[in-house]
Amino acid sequence: MGDMIGLKIDAERVTRSMEMLRVSCLDASPAMRAIKGDMERAVEKNFASEGRPAWVGLTPGTIAARIKRGTWPGKILQQSGQLASSIEGRSDSTSATVGTNLVYAAIQQLGGKTRAHTITARKAKVLHFGGVFRRQVHHPGSKIPARPFLALDTDDEVQIARSVLLFLQGRLGE
Repeated sequence: MGDMIGLKIDAERVTRSMEMLRVSCLDASPAMRAIKGDMERAVEKNFASEGRPAWVGLTPGTIAARIKRGTWPGKILQQSGQLASSIEGRSDSTSATVGTNLVYAAIQQLGGKTRAHTITARKAKVLHFGGVFRRQVHHPGSKIPARPFLALDTDDEVQIARSVLLFLQGRLGE
């Protein structure tokens, strides 16, 4: 997946389950596939419910721009659907990873400020902002609030621990 922003689990319940896997010296590939699926479903839930907990809403200016483009009303991080559809999971015998390699994913996940830039008229000779006409304008950058889509809630952690337990029960019961 190259340079990717990903989901890292840091929960005691899941860590204990993973330690049980390691100690058992079993090929954990089936468990890792199940965990990957659990994490993918959690990310899908985050997009569907616009965050768990709820993401910060869009600014009035962003909503106005999306109305003008015909992409509002809509979901906060799904203007084109590219981010949600870029989520990719991988697993092997020792790990499960879910993430994306889209460049703009990190600022959506973590929040931050975009850099200042110049906006130049392309389709018309001038730009029109608040009754003023300009060939180009300086944009100071935008503050983007964190909207963590690569996140697990307690129910997700419980499900992952359950997947590990089911795997161990199946293997040790053979």
